[in-house]
Amino acid sequence: MEVQIKSIHFDATEKLQDFVQKKAAKLEKLCDEIQKVEVQLTVTKPQTAINKEATITVKVPGKSYYAEKISDTFEESVDGCVDALKAQLEKFKEKTRKN
Repeated sequence: MEVQIKSIHFDATEKLQDFVQKKAAKLEKLCDEIQKVEVQLTVTKPQTAINKEATITVKVPGKSYYAEKISDTFEESVDGCVDALKAQLEKFKEKTRKN
């Protein structure tokens, strides 16, 4: 599984990149068909408090799953995205099991 991290208008720290890699690995445990995970981190509206946006796209054969969250920290945003994607991937796995 390939994990691609893009930080828009800032440089992501090594610690933040490691955090994102660990979270992406949790998604792979849930669904082994994941081909690619694209993570985009953006600072929106620098003058406001809740301005850390994370978007994650998970690509599996024939489909893509997407989640987007804005929070106080990138860690919170990534956690929210991962939780949303877990639910989507569980539905995907159930559908493939039934077929």
